[in-house]
Amino acid sequence: MLDIAAELHRWCEEGRDFAVATVVSVGGSAPRQPGAALAVDAEGTAVGSVSGGCVEGAVYELCQEALSTGETVRETFGYSDEDAFAVGLTCGGVIDVLVTPVPAADRRVRPVLAAAASAAADGRTTALARIVDGPPELLGGALLVRPDGGWDGTLGGHPELDRTAAAEARALLDAGRTATVVIGAEGSRCGQPVTLLAEASVEPPRMIVFGAVDFAGSLVRIGKFLNYHVTVCDARPVFATALRFPDADEVVVDWPHRYLEKTEVDARTVLCVLTHDAKFDVPLLERALRLPVAYVGAMGSARTHQDRLRRLREAGVGEPELALLRSPIGLDLGARTPEETALSIAGEIVANRRGGSGTPLTGARTPIHHDTRAASDRIGSVA
Repeated sequence: MLDIAAELHRWCEEGRDFAVATVVSVGGSAPRQPGAALAVDAEGTAVGSVSGGCVEGAVYELCQEALSTGETVRETFGYSDEDAFAVGLTCGGVIDVLVTPVPAADRRVRPVLAAAASAAADGRTTALARIVDGPPELLGGALLVRPDGGWDGTLGGHPELDRTAAAEARALLDAGRTATVVIGAEGSRCGQPVTLLAEASVEPPRMIVFGAVDFAGSLVRIGKFLNYHVTVCDARPVFATALRFPDADEVVVDWPHRYLEKTEVDARTVLCVLTHDAKFDVPLLERALRLPVAYVGAMGSARTHQDRLRRLREAGVGEPELALLRSPIGLDLGARTPEETALSIAGEIVANRRGGSGTPLTGARTPIHHDTRAASDRIGSVA
């Protein structure tokens, strides 16, 4: 649901009645992951998507029905072998969708959803936990969980359920993940297990582009498109200017290795080294390859790469660290222009993040969706 937070926040501010359908589990080659949502207001306006088009019409009707009946329902959609034109996922996957009415007069769930949408729209770190399977009277109950472990709202069952759910949601929030969590009957105190969907809304991951070169402008733009917080860093003030990189979130004038030593990075950060100048590259990569970041790539020809490896070895960088370096940076697309090169780099970053091979899908027998750190991972039962 938090993927359409900005629109839902506006609807709540305007006092609109609406229903929201959220993907709560997937199987096979499903086009969207848990947390993806479609919302429909009382006037019939729709925002978001749960399937990329396959079952949008049927889910739209479920939202309208939920607005009429006031009932929360869970529906399963999958491929129909008997009728290829029947409502279903022609890609062969299966999705479960939770449809929840959110009228303006609701005083239980709406305040929680409104607060979660507001926080996500503002870029604040928060988690939304909802019951997606369990006793009918608890279905759709919601908690807003803060980074400090506190929460607002109630799932509607025993206080122990709220405490357990808040703890599980906070753990996922710390990891920046959206996932389902099964809480056993003992932990739920409601006589039977319940399943939560915990959606994490965290600050965008960082992309740091070192080198204020022509290729950097295109990479900044595609980085923003991929929802990265993008920084450009270069030691040369004449090139590192906001005027040259208007799409960057920040432009820093500093020696790259010095900036990297003092800035914050995490396991989602990607570092793109475009300077291909040894006096910048070597001290920067010597530090970058020892950090727990998601990706380190460096621009340069194969010859430049070999010379760079030699210099890094002389600087004491070990083989395990060197194996992490993506160089020459990007996928083999035959790229020539800055825009094509940026696409090549972005493709490698996405493949690295999602566990893709970077090979053409035509004729491939591997899954289309094979996220190695999938947001749909199911967490074990909590007693």
